Amino acid sequence: MAIVHGVKVKLFTLNSNPDLAHEIADYVNIGLSECNLSRFSDGEVSINIPETVRGHHVFVVQSTSEPVNENYMELLIMIDALKRASARTINVIMPYYGYSRQDRKALPRHPISAKLIADLLTVAGATRIVSMDLHAAQIQGFFNIPIDNFEAAPIFIRYLKEKNFGDDVVVVSPDHGGTTRARKLALHFNAPIAIIDKRRPKPNIAEVMNIIGDVEGKNAVIVDDIVDTAGTISIAADALKRAGAKDVYVVCTHPILSGNAVEKINNSRISEVIVTNSIKLPEYKKSRKIVQLSIAKMLAQGVLNIIDDKSISELFLYNSNMKF
Repeated sequence: MAIVHGVKVKLFTLNSNPDLAHEIADYVNIGLSECNLSRFSDGEVSINIPETVRGHHVFVVQSTSEPVNENYMELLIMIDALKRASARTINVIMPYYGYSRQDRKALPRHPISAKLIADLLTVAGATRIVSMDLHAAQIQGFFNIPIDNFEAAPIFIRYLKEKNFGDDVVVVSPDHGGTTRARKLALHFNAPIAIIDKRRPKPNIAEVMNIIGDVEGKNAVIVDDIVDTAGTISIAADALKRAGAKDVYVVCTHPILSGNAVEKINNSRISEVIVTNSIKLPEYKKSRKIVQLSIAKMLAQGVLNIIDDKSISELFLYNSNMKF
């Protein structure tokens, strides 16, 4: 039994990102608790927890990236098992929130899947969700339980400051909706922002119409929350280079990298794509152009603050002395 600051705590991982869970466990200085996950011949998920969780504050690490539906079913069944075993609290550490892009009715008769997922997690028995850079911050309002939306910005800022860009930097939003995210990052570099004016003729297809702002002679840093097919950032990099940008960097929290995204990045005019380990990257999705930074210490410090009933908002602020 692990006692952290006088509180009974257990940390579990499911299948989506065990490496991240191990890093969190090392920082908190507790071992991962045992969880036996298996499947019946028809694919049904079965979970057995061979140790007591009664009265414990339980944390479960599970990003809901590909395979999204499999990872969600594992998580929902795990939550149910913990609830029925009388865990005191069930805290889900879900850095990437699958279905987050379906947060509104874009067309008639469309579902709001992000709200459905929130309901499923709540009904299953989760008492807190810890996520990171939600695609739409208002998803927090879909929950009637506490949800902490961590920000990866401090980790990106520290990495970018080591580049010593000086005054030759412009922060670029890949669309009009991301200007707030770009402006927040730009403040730390006293830099201007630019906006990619694009349109989407169909899903996962983007066309750059114009660049709003001056990028000539500057290092351009595109900032976004998700890189999926890498189509947007690839064509944005081309447009920025044509407009006179020196080098193009991309910072993006969640590296989904579906289809031939890595190939697009490798063949693009992007210098680096800087992502986090919110999603585990298999070997075939790794590249010399992709730099993956760890969010484990930030999440682990968040776990400690939750245990101690301390604020976590201070973790979202960059300072040169931060521990992570």
